[in-house]
Amino acid sequence: MTGATVEPAVAAAPAARLLVVDDNEVNRDLLSRRLRRLGHEVECAAGGAEALAMLDAREPDLVLLDVMMPDMNGYEVLERIKRSETLRHIPVIMVSALDEMASVVRCIELGAADYLPKPFDPVLLRARVGACLESKRLRDRERLHARSLERELEIGREIQAGFFPESLPQPAGWEVAALFRSARQVAGDFYDAFPVDRGRLVALVVGDVCDKGVGAALFMALFRSLLRAVAEQEEDGLAAPSRAGGDGDADGGDSDGGAARLLRAVTVTNDYIARTHSRANMFATLFVAALDPATGALAYVNAGHEPALLVGVGGRVRAQLPPTGPAAGLLPGVPFGAASARVEPGEALVVYTDGVTEARAADGSFYGDARLAELVEEERAHARGAQPLLDRLLDAVRAHAAGAEQSDDITALAVVRRD
Repeated sequence: MTGATVEPAVAAAPAARLLVVDDNEVNRDLLSRRLRRLGHEVECAAGGAEALAMLDAREPDLVLLDVMMPDMNGYEVLERIKRSETLRHIPVIMVSALDEMASVVRCIELGAADYLPKPFDPVLLRARVGACLESKRLRDRERLHARSLERELEIGREIQAGFFPESLPQPAGWEVAALFRSARQVAGDFYDAFPVDRGRLVALVVGDVCDKGVGAALFMALFRSLLRAVAEQEEDGLAAPSRAGGDGDADGGDSDGGAARLLRAVTVTNDYIARTHSRANMFATLFVAALDPATGALAYVNAGHEPALLVGVGGRVRAQLPPTGPAAGLLPGVPFGAASARVEPGEALVVYTDGVTEARAADGSFYGDARLAELVEEERAHARGAQPLLDRLLDAVRAHAAGAEQSDDITALAVVRRD
């Protein structure tokens, strides 16, 4: 027995939701029926304004848009779609009886994914719709993956925030304030301040782990936790501080104010990371100090960090506290030195990372050491406190950057001894 054979509809791709936009009812009906045969769900709009309203209400997977329409032509609708942050990812195939190359070029320049001439060729229609939908599915998967990564980084940022102190010690007669602005979701900079030696001393820490991003953030947590854990240990008979590489003394400070404790904390941290994580090649510059609020004595270890500024009465920087050893985490067993200073009444200590001085303007110029010293001197000349000083510093760095993307974490710690 012979007879006509009816071929079943074959979908060119998994079913999708399509929007057909055409002012001609016959064209809408013809195109809709052919698309439904391919297994897709189809909605129709009779004009540009109606199409935009439907797009705002529910996003399709693909738009097939007629070029020539009376109320709002296809070019205008396409421009509106591609200007929208929420709709621009939707692919658009332009449809028209016009076959001039200029029309095709204009559509592609405006962001169209493809172009279909009338009358519709079924094979070409299937191929181009299928290709556009496959590209969109790939982009959707990429967007979903990107959102997932963003969420993971946001969780990491929230966890990392827990490594920073909720509040800073404020000994009687002193002000302690901190500034921290991450360049990314997670950071390699850190700061800390906490009591040690049964509350007699205040430990002050500013660190900068090499590199940026997730790797630096993981090592930031490791450096910070090791330093604090070792520094908080209460042990009798700590060895006298080594002076190797750091026997400077700014104005007769008292070197027994926790120097041994600091050296032990930095040495243990350095040796553990250098031995256990040598393959990662991660290191950090550190400024670790122990302040005796009763006397102003300051013992410090500067492991390859930026020199801290000791600002005298009247606002002049009277001393810099330079490195007393190399960056931590490079090699096990390297010697670190301790040095000492004294913060007198009316004076201030400012510790910062290179994200401050190396903040870049749009022309590539750095904020620089000179600007930093000038600003600190001006603020202290007016006897402004620790937090106002750091607020002004952040404003100045942002003004210098003038909208340029922040390239590094910005961290600073200010300690002011009131008169």
